[in-house]
Formats: sequence, structure tokens, C-alpha cells
Amino acid sequence: MLSLFKVFMSNEAPRQVSETLRSGMITQSSKVEEYEKNLQEWFNWPYILSLNSATAGLTIAVRMLDLHPGDEILSTPLTCTATNWPILANGVAIKWVDVDLKTCNMDLDDLKSKISEKTKAVMLVHWGGSPIDLEKLFSIKKYTLATFGFELKVIEDCAHAFGAEYKGKKIGTHGNTCVFSTQAIKHLTTGDGGLIFLPDKSSYDRAKLLRWYGISREQRSSGKDFRLENDVAEWGYKAHMNDINATIGISNLPYMNENLRKIRDNVDFYDRCLRGIDGITLLEQVPDSLSAYWIFTIKVKNKPEFIDFMKEHNIMTSQVHNRNDTHSCVNEFKSQLPQLDELEKSIICIPCGWWITDKDRVHIVNTIKMFMSKYNSL
Repeated sequence: MLSLFKVFMSNEAPRQVSETLRSGMITQSSKVEEYEKNLQEWFNWPYILSLNSATAGLTIAVRMLDLHPGDEILSTPLTCTATNWPILANGVAIKWVDVDLKTCNMDLDDLKSKISEKTKAVMLVHWGGSPIDLEKLFSIKKYTLATFGFELKVIEDCAHAFGAEYKGKKIGTHGNTCVFSTQAIKHLTTGDGGLIFLPDKSSYDRAKLLRWYGISREQRSSGKDFRLENDVAEWGYKAHMNDINATIGISNLPYMNENLRKIRDNVDFYDRCLRGIDGITLLEQVPDSLSAYWIFTIKVKNKPEFIDFMKEHNIMTSQVHNRNDTHSCVNEFKSQLPQLDELEKSIICIPCGWWITDKDRVHIVNTIKMFMSKYNSL
């Protein structure tokens, strides 16, 4: 079965992890510092912290907004529940924003129309690793300030978008609070884990405290007993990464550029071969952007039959994420989302990862063409 997902692990990882395991330093120590330094160089961004999950990162990101009861966060329902449950964990209301039929990203026109005095932030997702229009989003921030008198805060859920770019800069480095996942099947995996990118030094320093109970590891105690913490001014979480996971990240990071090249080459092949076929619609990309293509989404006719047909030919397909707004725990936030209602009838993801060979992708394209020929003739 040609899988949608596969864990990438470098050949060096087992040896490097073994050395860490025998070092006596397996929680947050020098390997976490090395991992973060490598990421800061790779992204050309100084304010990066590693965490034990992206969910922890989003929880911290929402916490740092300093919201109050009655405040709202505008968010997309087309995503993993890990995007939206941190909003609930902070006791904040969600207002759902519809999706763009052409990209699967948040519909920024719908976003603008739903901003109110209660709105304090937006939680967005770069679907499949394809950047949202950050320039248009910036104009909406200016509109919000002029209309309502406050700056709209932005949290980017970048779980799909490791290595994506917008206007020549990597996603994560455009000045918003951004959270990445390094869970098992992401482009860069640490086994499990996450990253939070902060916009400035002061927010970086605060997040660094919040990821470990509110305690500064660099200034653990000013007294004689080094194990005792100083006064905790703001309580935090146990959300830091450990040296074992960081070592996996260190060993895998050097391979990311080549893996991204392979993925994008597969997508270029699909784009050439599937464009213009009756029954297939390809998603659009924002100008001046470069997708990471964690998943490659297309729109198809006869979606249930398509899934079965592809499975019969040993090709895994899936919508990947169920819409969040249908879960009973968010019933109070229900709203009309006609574009998502339409979109979910047709969106499906096909394998495009670094493990897909030239032979595999020819098989995938030929199978899709067979299906469309069969159903278009009915």
C-alpha cells in the first residue's frame, strides 16, 4: 500500500540517540540547546523554542494573548482538533471562519466580515503546507486597528508547513506567533514534539518560562540550594522538549532540504499530469508562495467511490482531517459554513511524500485517470 504518511529517520539517529541515552543527560540539557540553535540557523530566526508537542505550543500561544472571558478567537474548522482544543483549554470562545474553496485555507474575506469588538485573535492553518495570503492578512490587521481600535493578534498553526515559504521567507518568520509539529509523521520528526516561534525577545523570554512551570532554568536559585527555584511570578507548564527527542531532531534536520525537493518534484509531476482532467480540480497556490506539501489535496467527483478504487489499487487516500465544528464539545459555537459544506464533499489527499518513487507516482496518476475515465463515461 502506498501510504500517505511515513516516518523519516536518518541513518545516524540510532547511534546519536544511543549516545544521548548513555550520557546521563536525557531531559532538557545541551542537546535541546543544540537543536534550537540549528533550527535558528535553518530558519534564520532567533526566537525559537522546542516543546513536547505542538498542542503545548498552541496552548502557550493562546495563553500569551492574555484574553478575558467574553473574548473570541476566529479559527478554521478544517484542521486537526489539536488546533482548536487549546483555545477551549484557555477558556476562550471560538468563532468559526469558512474556508476558501480554491485553497482549503481560511477564507480571509469571511474572516474580515466576522471580526467584532469581541474578536482578539485569529488562529489560522496553512493547509497541507500551502501558505495562506499573509499580505492580505496584514491588511486585515490594519483594518481591525482602524475600525475597532485594537491590533488583531495572529497565531499560525504551521503543523503542515515545515519548509514552506512566503515571499522568499520561511513560514514561521513573518512576525506572528507560530507553532510547528515535529510529531512522528511530520516532515521533521523528533519522535514527538513541537516548536514555537515568537515575534520578539520579550515574548520569547516569557514563553521560555511558561514551557517549564514559570521557572528560569538559567537562574534556578539565588540561595545555597541549587535545586530550589526562585519566586514564580507566572505559573507555567511542563511543556519543554528533552534531549532524546532533540537528538532525533538534530540527526534529521540536515535531510529536510532534500526531502522537500523530492516532495515538490512529485507534486510538479501530479500538476502536469492531472491538470485539465475532467472530474479533477487542483488547489490553487497563493502567489509568491512555496508549499511544503505535507499533504497534496485534490478535489474529485464521486469521492467515496474514488477512495475505494484507490484502495483496491494499493493507494491510500484520505481527507486527513475531519471538520472540528461538528464535535459535540463545541456545539455552542455552531454556525453556517456553506463553503466548507461544499468543499468536504470532494477534497481528498493522495501520497506525495519523499518515499514516493517515479514508478509509484506513475501508478498513482494512471489509477486516477482510470477512475475518472470509468466514472466520466457513466
